[in-house]
Amino acid sequence: MGEDVRLRAVVMLAQGMAAAQSPRESWRAAALGACHALSGNFAALSVWERERGQLRVLANVGERTAGEEEFPEDETYPVHQFPEITEFLHERWAGGGEPDAWVETAAGPVEDAGYCHQRVAALRRRGRGSCVVAPVVLHGRAWGELYVARPRGVPAFVPADADLATVLASVVAAGLAQTERLEEARRLAFTDALTGLANRRAVDIRLDQAVERHRAEGAVVSLVVCDLNGLKRVNDTLGHAIGDRLLERFGSVLSLCGAMLPGALVARLGGDEFCLLAVGPPADDVVRVGDEICSRAAEMDLGEGVAVGIASTGDPIGEVRSARRLFRLADAAQYKAKALRAARPVVAGRDGGLDDPVVRLADAPPPVTGDRERRRIRGLDQ
Repeated sequence: MGEDVRLRAVVMLAQGMAAAQSPRESWRAAALGACHALSGNFAALSVWERERGQLRVLANVGERTAGEEEFPEDETYPVHQFPEITEFLHERWAGGGEPDAWVETAAGPVEDAGYCHQRVAALRRRGRGSCVVAPVVLHGRAWGELYVARPRGVPAFVPADADLATVLASVVAAGLAQTERLEEARRLAFTDALTGLANRRAVDIRLDQAVERHRAEGAVVSLVVCDLNGLKRVNDTLGHAIGDRLLERFGSVLSLCGAMLPGALVARLGGDEFCLLAVGPPADDVVRVGDEICSRAAEMDLGEGVAVGIASTGDPIGEVRSARRLFRLADAAQYKAKALRAARPVVAGRDGGLDDPVVRLADAPPPVTGDRERRRIRGLDQ
């Protein structure tokens, strides 16, 4: 492969990873770009999981054999079967410079670069003639490896290919770093900084999706809205640092309870308001979790418990055509719980169906001001 062609291949790999919108797309672009650049017919990207002492395959591309999935869930290999990865990264690299790629062939090591009989055995078992392995270093630490193979019957990789693979691994590392930054930015955009729970933006998106699924498939969608009692008193008497601790503590309680509902989203809406969104579980299961939230919140050292309102499409609340309506129902139920100082959740629709005061209030035309609406919901206005 000429220098111009190789340079274009490197640029294409970098561009492919830059265009990726998710970690999976980034992994696939890395493996595909390396496979093309090295004229291979198969490539894989693996991460070194130190805590488990294993290489975990993230992506397989090209001509896969039996058992090789594009994005495998559990394709792992004990690192002790591949000692060259630790030798390269903890012995040779320690002397300075970047770790170099190396070549393996089904016939055995090329010159003195080959190390692992497990790789040779794998090449033979899968009908491949040679491979080049390039360690990937990210943030100054061994991250994993890039692996590219060629089939039997074509020229094996040579040292010049290993040199190119070393360059490609550096490009892949830069792409992975960019992906990490993008994922962190996305995470922060949908995460509450104090509690680590989802934020209002994440709830709005998931709730819209959930209601669409309800309308298309009839899935039960339930929303639990919680108002933490006593936060202002804690802030005024003990300070905002203690108030923040109360919010964090309740966030942990809500997260623990939310785990009882498979796939539930737990979020802080802002201030002292939190919510839990569940899609699929029956309404009664959600109400039981609401009871648990109330019980656990009442046992917290700080605060004065929690007011919980629930609205579920599994209850007689009428047709739910928008996320806004479900949110208003849960919000109205929560404000009623607040006004009554209820020790248990208030559930929309369970006090007369569509004649339930909570349902009628949520569906009433909006008042002139938000303050008046809250007073009505709390029963302070007739």
